[in-house]
Amino acid sequence: MLSWGNRFNICCFLDNNDYRLRGQRAEALLAADAVEQLQCNAGTAFEQLHQFHAAKPGWLFGHLGYDLKNETEKLSSSHPDGIQFPDLFFFRPRYLLLLQQEQVLISGEDLTETAARKIYEACLAEDENPSREVTWAPFSLDARMDETYYLAAVRALQEHIRKGDCYEVNFCREQFAHTDIDPLVLFRRLNVLSPSPFAAYYRTGDKYLVCSSPERFLQKEGSTLISQPIKGTITRAADPARDAVLRQELLNSAKERAENVMIVDLVRNDLSKTAVQGTVSVDELFGIYAFPQVHHMISTVKATLDDHFHFTDAIRAAFPMGSMTGAPKLRVMELIEQYEQTKRGLFSGAVGYITPEGDLDLNVVIRSILYNAENNYLSFQTGSAITFNSTPEKEWEECLLKAKALKTALGF
Repeated sequence: MLSWGNRFNICCFLDNNDYRLRGQRAEALLAADAVEQLQCNAGTAFEQLHQFHAAKPGWLFGHLGYDLKNETEKLSSSHPDGIQFPDLFFFRPRYLLLLQQEQVLISGEDLTETAARKIYEACLAEDENPSREVTWAPFSLDARMDETYYLAAVRALQEHIRKGDCYEVNFCREQFAHTDIDPLVLFRRLNVLSPSPFAAYYRTGDKYLVCSSPERFLQKEGSTLISQPIKGTITRAADPARDAVLRQELLNSAKERAENVMIVDLVRNDLSKTAVQGTVSVDELFGIYAFPQVHHMISTVKATLDDHFHFTDAIRAAFPMGSMTGAPKLRVMELIEQYEQTKRGLFSGAVGYITPEGDLDLNVVIRSILYNAENNYLSFQTGSAITFNSTPEKEWEECLLKAKALKTALGF
């Protein structure tokens, strides 16, 4: 499916890697080729998305960029952006493939059964492992902030916390390169190294996202809203006994629990803005989940959408996701702009789908590599949550840990 879909200029491939989380409609979804598309920057983007879906209700696939914050709040962004995804892009796919346990459902614009079978046969004919012999020229990674700047910035942010400006700040750094790579090969490598429940391969022309996200931003099923913020990370160990100790260490960490509950409170507040009063609840607090490189602490917040609000209102009220900002959201987004060195763009935004009925499932774009093939610019960002009790050196180590699979996929 992925290889077949990549022949089109626009495609979105979503893979749950057999995690089978609640509400996921398929093991994998492929949207390929665009019948219509909506592209816009912050200003009236959410209203345009509302109108685009209402004009012809159908499946939409696409993304929300972090800098839509400039629409939800009176903010601006002036940092360099080597990738240049628009703030919002959604498309109506010409072809939609949903892979379920024993079948693949193929639909599309005026698609006949004969044409659908040809697509199925074309997918089967694709090479199962086309990346096995592919290599690219060696290159070096650069960064806009080195360890010295990073540690100084963390201490400065802690001073803001000490003064009462904020409680927690998600602080990120970019690594980048000028190189010529194959994004499809890169996705295959990353998906083997770090299979994740919200993995995505996303292409719009010469711009690519290679994503191994473990995090769900927002899901809507009927009137039910679910957000599952991640806050709390610890490395894995090859020895099962040691791995179990690390898992318990994460669960018992007062610092990680404090980070998590701060963001859970923020998400509860975000969802309450469009929810039926009294329906916001925390279904799970401090759940510990294992991924190939790390254990994560994940909580689940649930609410019922008030029927006076559209699904775009729920997205807008919760965006950007609290796990990638901190609390309180407006102040920390100002501090992020002050201390970070790169425009986030699609990083810490969301990719996913919207159904004809207005249901949706959107991830958090983390553990991801972005690539602009026109200017050969490759970028990835990693970050951590800064609190008053953070140790700057340990936060630096967490950034490096989160980059491990990304660098390995790139050949480092």
